[in-house]
Amino acid sequence: MKNKKNLNVPFYEVLGKLFYAVAAADGVVELSEVNKLKEIIRKEWLLVDETEDAFQTDAAYQIEVVFDWLDSQNNLNSDTLFEKFVSYKNEQSQFFTPAIKKLILKTAHAIATSFSGKNKSELIILAKLEMELRKI
Repeated sequence: MKNKKNLNVPFYEVLGKLFYAVAAADGVVELSEVNKLKEIIRKEWLLVDETEDAFQTDAAYQIEVVFDWLDSQNNLNSDTLFEKFVSYKNEQSQFFTPAIKKLILKTAHAIATSFSGKNKSELIILAKLEMELRKI
């Protein structure tokens, strides 16, 4: 899925925060959630566009870098991370094409489902995400 517009590194970084917020919504980030995210990055997000980071690496890997960093910090404040995503989305709405929004939702649902299905906390954050993405 090549996007006509190149995205940017901050876009991928904020997705790392969003996907971590989904995984951490219930207060625990499970290994299966991490593995599912990494799988989707490699199968889907690397195909989105050709944006590279400062090291000439596909910028989509920034999703994983930020997610892993938050996990190492044990930053389980999903609400704050979700709000950072919302602020970025509102400021940079041009990046949120229908195809990108669909892939964001697909990724978030896959993370939430990867460990024993979706729990109440994850269902709430997924519903908030779906409502936010409809606003654009």
